Amino acid sequence: MTARAADRARYDRATAHLDAPVAIVDLDAFDANADDLVRRAGGKPIRVASKSVRCRALLERVLSRDGFQGIMSFTLAESLWLARSGFDDVLLAYPSADRAGYAELAADPKLAAAVTVMVDDVAQLDLIDAARGDGREVVRVCLELDTSLRLLGGRVRVGARRSPLHSPAEVAELARAVARRPGFRVVGIMAYEGHIAGVGDAIAGRPLRSRAVRLMQAAARRELAERRAAVVRAVRAVVPDLEFVNGGGTGSVQHTAAEDAVTEIAAGSGLYVPRLFDNYTSFSGRPAALFAQPVVRRPGVGVVTVLGGGYPASGAAGRDRLPVPYLPEGLRYDPQEGPGEVQTPLLGSAADDLLIGDKVWFRHAKAGELCERFDVLHLVAGDAVTDTVPTYRGEGRTFL
Repeated sequence: MTARAADRARYDRATAHLDAPVAIVDLDAFDANADDLVRRAGGKPIRVASKSVRCRALLERVLSRDGFQGIMSFTLAESLWLARSGFDDVLLAYPSADRAGYAELAADPKLAAAVTVMVDDVAQLDLIDAARGDGREVVRVCLELDTSLRLLGGRVRVGARRSPLHSPAEVAELARAVARRPGFRVVGIMAYEGHIAGVGDAIAGRPLRSRAVRLMQAAARRELAERRAAVVRAVRAVVPDLEFVNGGGTGSVQHTAAEDAVTEIAAGSGLYVPRLFDNYTSFSGRPAALFAQPVVRRPGVGVVTVLGGGYPASGAAGRDRLPVPYLPEGLRYDPQEGPGEVQTPLLGSAADDLLIGDKVWFRHAKAGELCERFDVLHLVAGDAVTDTVPTYRGEGRTFL
C-alpha cells in the first residue's frame, strides 16, 4: 500500500460516520508542517496568516507552539473580531476603508493596543481620522514596502501591484508624515515578496520555465534584501523604536529569515499545504487540509460522478486554480466539463472500484479559501476524528 493509499484508508475510516461533502484537517500533517516552518525560520518568530487558516481553533493551536507569534489578518472587521476573542497581536496585512471599524478601533483601548493597521498613503490616514468620531486612541501603523523587481528602468515589473512605496526615501517620507500626525504611531514595516514566496519554481513538465523562475527569484531576493535593509535604516532614522519588520511567506521562509533586517516571518499556507505549494524546491510539506465529495453516479466504465466540487481559488483563472482529485489516486477531470457547481464527472481506472456513496478526496488550490465552503473542519488524528471545530463561516463570519 502506498503512503497515499494508507492516508485514504485512514480518512475513510475516520469519517465513515460522516456524510460527504466533508472537510478535514489531518493534525499529524498540520503539526509536522508547523514544525518545518519553525525549522526554516531559523529562530525568528512566525506570524500566522489568518486568511490561510480561517479557523480560530487552528489559529489557537498553532500559536500555542514555540516559534509562532501573532496573527496577520486580512480585513479590519476580522482583526477586531480576533482581538475581541483574545488574540492580542494582530497585524492587518492590507489597507482598509472600513470607517465603522476604524471608529471602533479608535474608541477602544484594548483593540487599539492589539491591532496594527496597514498604510501606504497619506490619504489612508485622512480616512482614518475622518472615521474616528470621538475615538482618540493612538492607532498603530505598519508601512508596506513594494517588493516588486523592476527591470529596464522600470519598464518591466515582476511582482504583485501592492504598495506605491518602492524606495527607502518614499517609505521614510511616509514615516515622517505619520510621526507628525497626532493619533498615529509607526510600529512596523511589512514587505511581502509574493513573486518569491508564492510562485513555485519546480513546475511539473516545464523545465525551462522552472529554471527561468529560479533565476528571476534569485535576482529578486538579492535586490530586495539590499533595498529592504536600506528601507529599515531609513525608517529607523525617523522611528528609532520600530517594533518589527515583517517579510516573507511560505515559499521563502528560510531566505527571508536570513536577512538581518527582518525580525519576523509571515506564513500560513504552509500549514495546510494546498496544491499550489507542490512545486517548490525550497521545501516540501504534507497535505493537511482536504475535502471529500460523495460518489452519486456511475455513468459507465472508467467514470464516476461526485456531488459538487467546483471550488475554484482566487487569482488569474486557469487550471492551476482548480482543486484536484487526490484520493484514490488516478482520477482526473473530464476536460469537457471540469469541476462543476453541482456535479463533477471523474475519469480513470480508479473509478471502477468506487461505489455509490464512497468518498473522493480533493485538495484545494489555495489554503484558507476552502473554509469559505464548509461550516466545520473535522480534525483527524490517526484514523479517528478527535474534534470538530467551526470555520470562520461556521461562526457566521464571512469577511470577504
